[in-house]
Amino acid sequence: MNYRDIYNKIQKKNSFLCVGLDTDITKIPEFLQKEEDPIFEFNKQIVDATQEYAIAYKPNTAFYEALGAKGWESLQKTAEYIKKNYPGIFLIADCKRGDIGNTCKMYAKTFFEQMPFDAVTLSPYMGKDSISPFLEYEGKWAIILALTSNPSASDFQVIQEKESNEYLFEKTLKYGQLWGDENRIMFVAGATQAYKFQQIRKIAKNNFLLVPGVGAQGGSLQDVAEFGMNDTCGLLVNSSRGIIYASNGTDFAEKANESAALLQTQMKKLLEDNKNSQRK
Repeated sequence: MNYRDIYNKIQKKNSFLCVGLDTDITKIPEFLQKEEDPIFEFNKQIVDATQEYAIAYKPNTAFYEALGAKGWESLQKTAEYIKKNYPGIFLIADCKRGDIGNTCKMYAKTFFEQMPFDAVTLSPYMGKDSISPFLEYEGKWAIILALTSNPSASDFQVIQEKESNEYLFEKTLKYGQLWGDENRIMFVAGATQAYKFQQIRKIAKNNFLLVPGVGAQGGSLQDVAEFGMNDTCGLLVNSSRGIIYASNGTDFAEKANESAALLQTQMKKLLEDNKNSQRK
């Protein structure tokens, strides 16, 4: 899947929504616990209920790894279900890997050969060696952590180099440009840092940004669009808890649909505003 494929899907659905499948076994509706695979059944119903509005899905692998082999099986089934039934969906493994050498190659093999993911979130702290094995797979993406939403992101990401006055997240963006083009590289940029998106866009003008932190974490969709949207949208905005846990009753899928629809309505307006501003 390339840049144009994603943009075309955004135009078709009038949406740039990514639904985070951070599926916690302790939070899913109690009646699902009787299912053979409660996690998969929950994910399946969430996906079916939200796919008309979603461009992407992003399972956070920690919630599956915590359950051992059974959790990995649920993750595999979820990924395969999405790709079989909704093949145009962009599928992200949110695993934040960041190793090198043969270890890194094995991680790439896991998510791109054993599982049908289109992209993997990666930590670039160890440099190009931690990214390049993922770029050996044609049509697959590396999503590099650049500027995250968490409170302690400032511990490292906004350290400023004395000679160049560049922040560490800016250097990360620049190196990412050298490792691959906008058809292979995305960056994670947290919604709570939206005021810094103008700095990000000076460096990563065309790259897609995967944006967590809207909703439960306090990020503003309006601010993200104002400062981060480019001519081709260039955003995948993630919502997890606000959609998948909109209800813990028998109507959980229906409420997820309503929450996703509400975000899509807001996104449609922002996309229209962006097109109108380009015409001026």
